[in-house]
Amino acid sequence: MTSPPPMCLELAEWQELERIHHVSADTMTVGRRTRAARGETHPVDDFLYTYYSYKPAVLRRWHPGAGVRLKGAAATSRTQWRGYRGEGDDLVVDAALFANEKNTLVRAVAGVLRATALKTPSFGCFGLHEWAMLYRSSEVRHDVPLRLGTSGTNAVVERHEIRCTHFDAFRFFTPAAGPRNIIQLSAQERVNNEQPGCLHSNMDLYKWAVKLGPLVPGQLLLETFDLAKSIREVDMRASPYDLSAWGYAPIAIETSAGKTEYGRMQRVFATRAAPLRDQLERIALDALAASRHAPRTDHSEYA
Repeated sequence: MTSPPPMCLELAEWQELERIHHVSADTMTVGRRTRAARGETHPVDDFLYTYYSYKPAVLRRWHPGAGVRLKGAAATSRTQWRGYRGEGDDLVVDAALFANEKNTLVRAVAGVLRATALKTPSFGCFGLHEWAMLYRSSEVRHDVPLRLGTSGTNAVVERHEIRCTHFDAFRFFTPAAGPRNIIQLSAQERVNNEQPGCLHSNMDLYKWAVKLGPLVPGQLLLETFDLAKSIREVDMRASPYDLSAWGYAPIAIETSAGKTEYGRMQRVFATRAAPLRDQLERIALDALAASRHAPRTDHSEYA
């Protein structure tokens, strides 16, 4: 059976899609760009740009996705972008080329996406990772007051079992909080502990979409960013910080009602994340299959 011909977008078609993407991306990042111009910061919204180190321009860059031919694109600056192959006056997103050049990375992304999807989701952590990052410490990670004060924050940690499964959160626990986690997470075992109920694992879909670059259609990239932005808001509302000055009502996870609300939001995000994770995994696997390297699970580039 022969493969279907690649999708072909006429010059006016893809330029209109690109324009629409730019408008959407600019709308999503206007707060960050405005604050940056004024030298201002935001304790919630800035996280996606500082933690992942991706500037708004990264979100603004539109790709059509693997195998799509862009008519007339060879006359644009897109010829310098990684993962594109020239064919006369046109450019094609070449999945095999990208996977050959960045094979270890693509295999790692496919591996972590699959490992996470296969796990049974867990919804019992209640966002205590943010509390554990302050436990018995005189330092705070954000210049924001604490809802319950230092002693109240410590008391919440001591009354709960910490069930964090995400190493990139665990590694910021204070020395006193680390041993309280039910699992002693490590960089070497990080992928084995990822699970689809974790807010941070679902937030990371934005990172994986960026890393897969031109293979990921622009709309999918925007969807992962929108999900990550929503997750970070809930993450901080459930934290020990008092964000009322920024207009955020707390999710008081130290109460039964707060725990219920946090668990409900975890399930909402897990449901939103599942199809995005599946799409990203399929994109990575298809690229590996098209390349000269057979796909196999490899987490050495997990970062």
